Amino acid sequence: MMKNSLASRADLHSWLPSIPTIIPHRVRRKLRSKIRSRQSPATSLASLETSFSPADTLRSLRAHRWSFYDGQYLILIVLGIFSLSIIASPGPIFKTTVATLLLISLLLPVTRQFFLPFLPIITWLVWFYACGFIPSDWRPPIWVRVLPALENILYGANISNILSAHQNTFLDVMAWLPYGIIHFGGPVVFSMIMFVFASPGTVPVFARSYGYMNLVGVSIQLLFPCSAPWYENMYGLAPANYTIKGSPAGLGRIDKLFGIALYTPGFTGSPMVFGAFPSLHAGSAVMEALFMSHVFPRMRPFFVFYAMWLWWATMYLSHHYAVDLVGGSILAGIVFYVTKTKFLPRTQSSKMFRWDYDYKEVGEDPAEQGYALADFGHGPHDADDWTIGSSSSISSGSISPIEDSNSNWEGETLASHSDNEAKR
Repeated sequence: MMKNSLASRADLHSWLPSIPTIIPHRVRRKLRSKIRSRQSPATSLASLETSFSPADTLRSLRAHRWSFYDGQYLILIVLGIFSLSIIASPGPIFKTTVATLLLISLLLPVTRQFFLPFLPIITWLVWFYACGFIPSDWRPPIWVRVLPALENILYGANISNILSAHQNTFLDVMAWLPYGIIHFGGPVVFSMIMFVFASPGTVPVFARSYGYMNLVGVSIQLLFPCSAPWYENMYGLAPANYTIKGSPAGLGRIDKLFGIALYTPGFTGSPMVFGAFPSLHAGSAVMEALFMSHVFPRMRPFFVFYAMWLWWATMYLSHHYAVDLVGGSILAGIVFYVTKTKFLPRTQSSKMFRWDYDYKEVGEDPAEQGYALADFGHGPHDADDWTIGSSSSISSGSISPIEDSNSNWEGETLASHSDNEAKR
């Protein structure tokens, strides 16, 4: 009886392996990936790096294939050192401490996966603050008439003055919400949403895109300083100089409404008083709308409405001319286009959460023809944790099944090894 049972069990085991041969290999792989992801949906999230060993970072650097794209870190280092060298306050002890903590965060794998994509944003914030310490004799003259002239040539009127002519408390609050609240908290909230619902790898690409867009924008503002509508309202078209303090303009009414001193001291002591063009408020809103529309195509009208809402707020509050908004939006569109064609992972409509992805496609979809700023489409990229470059075969639009990857970064989260490096 026992022998018969063992024999039948052995026959069953010898027969079972032949079953998968009936199913095509691609179907078997897809089913296997789906079963694995459904059996342990937390595995993708748990694959975030948890190591505190600097040796892992050094091992990753040794395995990294350096490329042209790694030049970005040289630019960030030079700009960061220059910014820290000209900042007079806080003092050297504080600056050295902050720089040391940043280096440690990049050395430890558990923090590197967050701070490395965030590095362009950190550099932008330091660079923006450092602009207030650049001597005025190093700076170019301030353009007071050029933006109002362009406004009248392109649109036939000063749209900012028209929109701000009629003011009341309700409109003040409606303008304050996107300009003074959502603008500052939006990137964090959008990143959290994309981390859960977007294709893994979308958040670090968004962080880098957002940081580099603002870096370029601040640099343009420094080289091409222009006065905002509030200056025209206060001083007319009289020549400006760098001793003039900034103004909260319409946001000053918010301080009075709530009895606080938030925006008035902030804008009065701004390190970039004459940074009207391009509008980085508009650029940030368009960048967020482009990425969120990439992740949630059906909600595109909502994100377009948000961008237009902020556009109106900037002009109503007398912080920007319409031409500033166009400049900032074009800058955001260019950065997103480059990101979309080379680095941004594509959204798969059949996937709802990030851990539903069993493979990732990076690069411009061959089926898409052309690109329009209003078409907040799909995207590309996968690289190792040290670069956003093209060392991965993914950058050409190939498919990388997660189940076949040996990367312990979860090739789609906040950093990942390229295909070539994962095989080393």
